[in-house]
Amino acid sequence: MPVSPCGTPPDCPGEVTDMVTDFRPGTPETVPADARFSILVADDDRGNRETLSDILKERGFRTVQAADGNEAVEIVQVDLIHLVLIDMHMPRLTGLEAVNLLRQTLHRVLPAVLMTADATKELMRQAFQAQVYSVIPKPVNLNIVLHTLRRALMQVYGKPGDPPTPPKPLPGRPPGDPDLPRLNEETDR
Repeated sequence: MPVSPCGTPPDCPGEVTDMVTDFRPGTPETVPADARFSILVADDDRGNRETLSDILKERGFRTVQAADGNEAVEIVQVDLIHLVLIDMHMPRLTGLEAVNLLRQTLHRVLPAVLMTADATKELMRQAFQAQVYSVIPKPVNLNIVLHTLRRALMQVYGKPGDPPTPPKPLPGRPPGDPDLPRLNEETDR
């Protein structure tokens, strides 16, 4: 999947610091069909993580939060996550390290969007190698985040309103994820 850096024009509304004022309930972006998607928001900055999570919830997404890369990997292994929105610079595991670990352990496509204030050519190269869907510069722009997430979800899972589809298996791997533990094994019997 290609890496697409998104530029943030000066004076563009929607940076994390003013995301809440840029958000207007009832706007066309509020699509109930998005409720079928779970997005993991991983950022060591609690304010950024909670703001992004709250705005995505208001847009109809289910969100799960992680404070570092290791926690992000643990959550994806026990919860059905459709997309990871992850910060690059975090303790324990960086965003790229977490994405690479997920690529090695999951048997399905999991789109990942990387956020960073340091979008160097080397980081872009590494993100491309890790099959990151997109790299978004920080401070993030709300419109860019929403557009990128929807585009990634649509590419992997289909258009909003379509019947939900299971995650696509990775090429060369069997469908399903036998390594994914079930949350409610006892109730499934």
